[in-house]
Amino acid sequence: MLHKLNSTQQYHFERIIDYQFDKKGTKLLLQQARDTRDSSSKQAVLIFDLRKLFADTIASGGNDFKQFAFSEDGTQLAFVAERDAQHKALQKFYKLWYFKEGQDSAVVVADKTSEGMHVGFTISENGSLSFSKSGKRLFLGTAPIQPPKDTTLVEMDLVKLDIWHYNDDYLQTQQLSRLQRDLRENFLAVYDLQNKTFVQLASKELPTIALTRDGDGDTAYAITDYGKRVESQWAGNTKKDIYSVNLKDGSRKLIKKDLWGLALPNWMSPSGRYFVWYDYTTKKFFAWDGTQAKNITAGISVALHNEEHDSPSDPSPYGIAGWSEAEDALYIYDRYDLWKVDPKGIAAPKNVTENGRKNKTSYRYQRVDREETAFKSGQLMHFRKFDERTKQYSYVFASLDSLMSMRQLVSGPYNIGALSRAKEAPVYLYTKERFEQSPDLYVSRLLDGAERGHRGYGDQGHESRLTYTNPQQAAYNWGTAELFQWKTFNGKTSEGILYKPEDFDPTKKYPMIVYFYERLSNGLYDYQAPAPTPSRLNITFFVSRGYLVFAPDIRYTTGHPAKSAYDYIVSGTKALISKYKWVDAANIGIQGQSWGGIQVAQLITMTDMYKAAWAGAPVANMTSAYGGIRWESGANRQFQYEKTQSRIGATLWEKPELYIESSPLFHLPKVKTPLVIMHNDADGAVPWYQGIELFTGMRRLGKKVWMLNYNGEAHNLVQRKNRKDIQIRQQQFFDWLLKGAKPSRWITDGVPAVKKGKDWGLDIE
Repeated sequence: MLHKLNSTQQYHFERIIDYQFDKKGTKLLLQQARDTRDSSSKQAVLIFDLRKLFADTIASGGNDFKQFAFSEDGTQLAFVAERDAQHKALQKFYKLWYFKEGQDSAVVVADKTSEGMHVGFTISENGSLSFSKSGKRLFLGTAPIQPPKDTTLVEMDLVKLDIWHYNDDYLQTQQLSRLQRDLRENFLAVYDLQNKTFVQLASKELPTIALTRDGDGDTAYAITDYGKRVESQWAGNTKKDIYSVNLKDGSRKLIKKDLWGLALPNWMSPSGRYFVWYDYTTKKFFAWDGTQAKNITAGISVALHNEEHDSPSDPSPYGIAGWSEAEDALYIYDRYDLWKVDPKGIAAPKNVTENGRKNKTSYRYQRVDREETAFKSGQLMHFRKFDERTKQYSYVFASLDSLMSMRQLVSGPYNIGALSRAKEAPVYLYTKERFEQSPDLYVSRLLDGAERGHRGYGDQGHESRLTYTNPQQAAYNWGTAELFQWKTFNGKTSEGILYKPEDFDPTKKYPMIVYFYERLSNGLYDYQAPAPTPSRLNITFFVSRGYLVFAPDIRYTTGHPAKSAYDYIVSGTKALISKYKWVDAANIGIQGQSWGGIQVAQLITMTDMYKAAWAGAPVANMTSAYGGIRWESGANRQFQYEKTQSRIGATLWEKPELYIESSPLFHLPKVKTPLVIMHNDADGAVPWYQGIELFTGMRRLGKKVWMLNYNGEAHNLVQRKNRKDIQIRQQQFFDWLLKGAKPSRWITDGVPAVKKGKDWGLDIE
């Protein structure tokens, strides 16, 4: 049903399979199924002119129509269609169809026999169609012709076999994980609508192409790691080759070989004149100008990469904000500030926000115009500002030509985000939240100079709150969040978040649960709804029930993740106990999930100060996990231990002692704390046999241990019924050990398999 909004006119279309408006709302495409009641009826493609209010049929008959795409101005349309195969054909060949305003019907412009099509290729049904912005070029996907299935083979005689080969780009598990994607793989080609020429651009060796000038540029770029992917098994990354590609003939030019770094298509200049990459080795940005590559950030003395990176892998850069319209300046971030950089590498880089590092505040550009491609002189620039000391966010703005003269748009003790601006007025929409306040939408307007002087306002006019998303929480005992700082055992200053009940009474003693995962303190003002948990600690729920929750930040030393966790978590816990008498030192628990889970399991082998422990999806034994598979992606786990989160920094053969040092399994005789393990048999990140190793080891040693396996569930629980169940069990477990509540039957007796699905053991005798 099409309804004209400024009138009562309506138009009814039957049997519509798909529909699509053009960008400007002048055309409506309709794909219509055949009428099964009429043997002469055919599938059809119609275009309804929204100005003239009538429809034309531009294609009729055929088996399949896909990938409809309008040109920018709506005067052209393209799609792929298969119209020739018999109903049960084993092979179907698609053709590229094109329609232009003024034609009677769509016509075929390319198929598997077209000049320029690679031998053995055809038009892909899975390739996305798009026009260049001018409408002069049409981009499509092609794919190798797949041989038809051999129907002479009997299913019962087919051998089911995976062959693992040392030279494969990807492990068999990865190949199987990405099988459907690989079966749909297609390669970019271009059809020139003026010259009626077809050019293949991408290939297996060069699978991804980045276009310039919205598809109207004559040069494109490609980044490929083809033939270099084996190394990702242990490095977690690959070397890249970068090419420029000529859109007129498909020829390629190698511009950078074996880049160990980062290159993103959206880093290139809007016209494609410059292509930029970041080199992990030199920790600098380089720009290719069509002839040579230059180091364009040599003049910046501060780090452009993550200064807080604490794993053995190469730290990533903070990134790029964008380009000037004239392409004479590129704006690059450090940890705090924004730098104006000359892509020619001639003019010295300039810090254009200047005071960020001094004030420990970071500036990150916020794009409020979705169609913006570059920064214009005098443009109003909006930034999200983050104060590392207070953890507060704010929005500020300034002219591009004077970024050091920032003016405030909105600020306060909140997490402020999701900024958007009205297209034709200085009116802004954004969200504000904090631990005590659910995210809500606010609107405000910038005042001009006269209004500011007359009304006594700052830059921001009256702020209006538009939504009240959780008014019902006023009826509940919520909580508060505050920053807590202390000195770790190694003498470093650290911080974390201390959550208290809303009705906190400093004359009472409160049990406490310590929850951790890397660093969480920047989330001081994050709202946390008390929804059933996927397996993490439901902080709001426990605080409401009279618990304190402490979330300490952790910084790691390569090779010793367990010692690092101990240094920060235990020192933070002891600092709280020492400072506040209302922390019940005799009733403290710990909870963590995944990387936090392994550290829960490890900590209880290093201290008995925690009375109850809950570990979700923990690794128990780094030596057996090292060579295992992350089943969701099919990737091998070696890179994780050598380079990334596990932070060992060496192979198992080089430093086996470090793997043993941080593996709870080897230290289980020291455990005194009761432990619940959650590890599910469909975990795609941490193989669930790790939970089994931990459980059977503690069981063998006579320790108190339980293991929850939610059948068919993932690393983090997905099904709401399971989230509700684990929430109840966490509450019962911690209430038993930290509050002295009577334990439920699953804790005291377990649930035998013969009662599975009949008795959940949640009740208390």
